[in-house]
Amino acid sequence: MLTYIFMLAWLGVTAFSSLPVFMYFNIWNTCQNTTLVESSNLCFDLRQFGIVSIGEEKRLCTASENFIKLCESNELDLTFHLFVCALAGAGAAVIAMVVAVSVLIRNHVILTSKSTGRYCTRF
Repeated sequence: MLTYIFMLAWLGVTAFSSLPVFMYFNIWNTCQNTTLVESSNLCFDLRQFGIVSIGEEKRLCTASENFIKLCESNELDLTFHLFVCALAGAGAAVIAMVVAVSVLIRNHVILTSKSTGRYCTRF
């Protein structure tokens, strides 16, 4: 039962670590598109990710100086790679927990079938 609870906890960690990866990927993609089309003004609305409340209007447009500094910084790439590693680790933990739960269920079924006197273990 404890393994099942930990699996659900790691599933939640995986779900919540996918959100920053999605957000940083969109920021990185917008930064790549600004170098291709310099005359356009692309805006990145922070409300669509739930960072700010619906009532606030926070936009980060490509023409602003803050966005240019964000795209040129090395911290954006480093943070994106760290979030991807965290997502991969949480996904691996979920896969390991699923395997552990399935092995525990198989062992329980075999033990209960042997204790009843029926030795048919073909599944």
